[in-house]
Amino acid sequence: MKFFHLSDLHIGKRLFEFSLLEDQRYILGQIIDYARRERPEAVIIAGDVYDKSVPSAEAVQVFDDFLYNLTELCPHVFIIAGNHDSPERLAFAARALDRAGIHISPVWDGSPVKVTLADGYGELDVFMLPFIKPAQAARFFPDAKIETYTDAVAAAVSALPLDPGRRCVLVTHQFVTGAALCDSEELSVGGADNVDASVFEPFDYVALGHIHSPQHIGRPTLRYCGTPLKYSFSEAKQEKSVTVVEMREKGDTEIRTLPLVPLRDMRELRGRFMELISRESRPAAPCEDYIHIILTDEDEIPDAIGRLREIYPNIMRLDYDNSRTRAEARLEALAHVGGKTPLEMFLEFFEHQNGRPMSDAQREYVMALIAEIWEGENEAD
Repeated sequence: MKFFHLSDLHIGKRLFEFSLLEDQRYILGQIIDYARRERPEAVIIAGDVYDKSVPSAEAVQVFDDFLYNLTELCPHVFIIAGNHDSPERLAFAARALDRAGIHISPVWDGSPVKVTLADGYGELDVFMLPFIKPAQAARFFPDAKIETYTDAVAAAVSALPLDPGRRCVLVTHQFVTGAALCDSEELSVGGADNVDASVFEPFDYVALGHIHSPQHIGRPTLRYCGTPLKYSFSEAKQEKSVTVVEMREKGDTEIRTLPLVPLRDMRELRGRFMELISRESRPAAPCEDYIHIILTDEDEIPDAIGRLREIYPNIMRLDYDNSRTRAEARLEALAHVGGKTPLEMFLEFFEHQNGRPMSDAQREYVMALIAEIWEGENEAD
């Protein structure tokens, strides 16, 4: 069974007031070209189809065109709602579309959603679990103790009719502990929406959405495919792709990627103003890429962005990095720290990075390390 794993299309997204619809239409066309070449049996879209819960008419048209072209090439398309989607709007006409092989997760009510496919290796079960919160799960599982996102997803998974002898795929949209983040995601402060990876152990492949950087968590088959486009400058150096999954007999899964080349790339340029506008630095023709300029001049340049846009018309952002901005950043950091001790700051940092508090043993180790550092500084004084 061959399928494409996509997620986080965010159709209709605007970035720094630039509409990305043309870029999205272009990249979705590349995915269609790959589908025409690869002929997957299914395409999975793991949430955040749209960027807003009430998408524009233009955004809906772009997705409608994409879906129409996909169904000409693939027998099955699986779609779940992400945290940016309206589950009710996304699931409109889902029962009718199911007959055409377009399987859209309904508004989640705790009931299992399973579609069974078949190939030369036997049957394969695809389970669809849209983005859920603990409060939702507690409503449908009143006897379970549900306080965290891990509890919520664990309760939902426990209700699925899993057969350990069959191949099974889960499509879901959650933040799995340990995932590497970037600036374009909307996550809870302190990692409160983390889900422990152990919840997904029963599945042969987990098609994840929500995190925008392509990556796997622990094992190759617990995977975020990432966004098809870069949606922040923190992703400027990433290579976006389509994830292709081929499942043969149970336990035999091959994963590869197909590169996606954007209509306009996202890039960061850094240097002094005169360097960036010099003949040696400027491109032969105006550069259409989306640009973040970082000027290192000590003094602000009058109408810098207007003059730079003669060369780089799609500048999205302009910042300065000089002694003044660095001093302001240090003052802001000090104001944020307030009266916190080094241990408190380190504990907060650890929990933010890992989505869980330190164990007692880790805490004791850090306390001893901090004490050792302080003693060394006192001896030096």
